[in-house]
Amino acid sequence: MQKETAPRPRAESPADLLIHAADSALRTLFARPQAALATPSAASDAAALSASEKRLAAGLMRVNHVGEVCAQALYTAQAMATPNPALRAHFRAACVEETDHLAWTAERLKALDARPSVLNPLWYAGAFGLGLLAGRLGDPISLGFVVETETQVGAHLQSHLDLLPAGDAQSRAIVRQMREDEIRHADNARDAGAADLPAPAKALMRAAAKVMTTVAHHI
Repeated sequence: MQKETAPRPRAESPADLLIHAADSALRTLFARPQAALATPSAASDAAALSASEKRLAAGLMRVNHVGEVCAQALYTAQAMATPNPALRAHFRAACVEETDHLAWTAERLKALDARPSVLNPLWYAGAFGLGLLAGRLGDPISLGFVVETETQVGAHLQSHLDLLPAGDAQSRAIVRQMREDEIRHADNARDAGAADLPAPAKALMRAAAKVMTTVAHHI
């Protein structure tokens, strides 16, 4: 008796990929993000923040929220661009993990009586374009883009741990967990076969990130 085999899943069409990308954009920009994991909690009790400390914390967490908006765009675009189903699944899984960060930072902004960046649609569009370009250059380059992006984000988050008010234990707990996750994402991309990007590309990415973080801190 011949053993039955499970049917292969239907390959995604260009229309499927486009619908998935549009759904991701709408969810990121206009829906309330839902975290799969609980928000990291502070080990110590929260201290009362002064008005200036609250403004500083809000600005830094707004920047971090923008970074997570961009992460959604980047991973969605790279998943759309790759012809490799396994790598597409890898990018989508990373995107789901980044949704936790998006939810945590949004929650913290609300607690600080602050709003997300009004330029989030612009940040999303720019990041999506970069992710699509990286994906079109081939899987090793696309993964290399992830490694460099997450490495820079990890350094950026470390700088925020140095800048956040000492009494803002909750923001610090969130940023600390985000940093650990971003470093892991870079390691995963490296293990998946990432190419090392040329120095000019890394410098251009740092310059673009500097513009984004400076503007998003205030707007």
